[in-house]
Amino acid sequence: MTGEKIRLGGMALGNGVLVHGPHAWACAVRTEDGNLKVVARHKRLIAASVENPLLRGPARIAEALALLPMVKRALPEAQLPMARSSVVASMLGSAVVLQNLRRAPMRPLARELLTGLVSLAPAALALRGGELASYHGAEHVSIGTYEHGVERPKEHERCGSHLVGPMLLTTAAGNLAAERVPPRMRGAARAVAAVGAIAASTEIFGWMTRNPSHPVSRALARPGHELQHRLGTREPTRAQLEVAEAALHACLQLEDGHHP
Repeated sequence: MTGEKIRLGGMALGNGVLVHGPHAWACAVRTEDGNLKVVARHKRLIAASVENPLLRGPARIAEALALLPMVKRALPEAQLPMARSSVVASMLGSAVVLQNLRRAPMRPLARELLTGLVSLAPAALALRGGELASYHGAEHVSIGTYEHGVERPKEHERCGSHLVGPMLLTTAAGNLAAERVPPRMRGAARAVAAVGAIAASTEIFGWMTRNPSHPVSRALARPGHELQHRLGTREPTRAQLEVAEAALHACLQLEDGHHP
């Protein structure tokens, strides 16, 4: 592999780690019999080629979501984080609570911020069960160590949890603006606001990673860091780190062999 560092992302699974770069992905899992299984593929959807600021964020989200069915087909043993029955039940329950909150008599800004927090419940429940939080920590340690050249902690400065602060604010602002639209156009306005919130949040997140010492950046990152530190990650075992590193190296091998 070359000495140039490749920008990587990742996702923790219930029994492993998914690592992806600009052009490839790799997933490693620990099977029920204790074996390590790794699969790596080139990406079909390349979000890195999208340069429009309004489309970059939604394209990256779409790219990440598109990987999940590919991972499951290539590696049926992979335990996707939101596939547990308890998490699905939590998603349905949250949807009901959100509908009731939207009808509740309260200040619009408070309502929007509260609904944003409630929408995090399924993700929080997913992290509390099984080994997901430990594999999340393993993902961060392996990618962070590769990027910095020294062993890194279980929290990572580019974890998606850092989107929590920007997403809460931009979603609340977008929904408040949509409420000012005539009722017959409100559904479309909320859809546009949702896409706009994703686009704005990812651009803000990019600015945060480039300016980590700025007071505004630190304030916006604080909710995500606390979520990582207290709930989202646990210290991984050596066996879990082995899984994460296997996914990392398999992804880098495909990235190194990529010829644009």
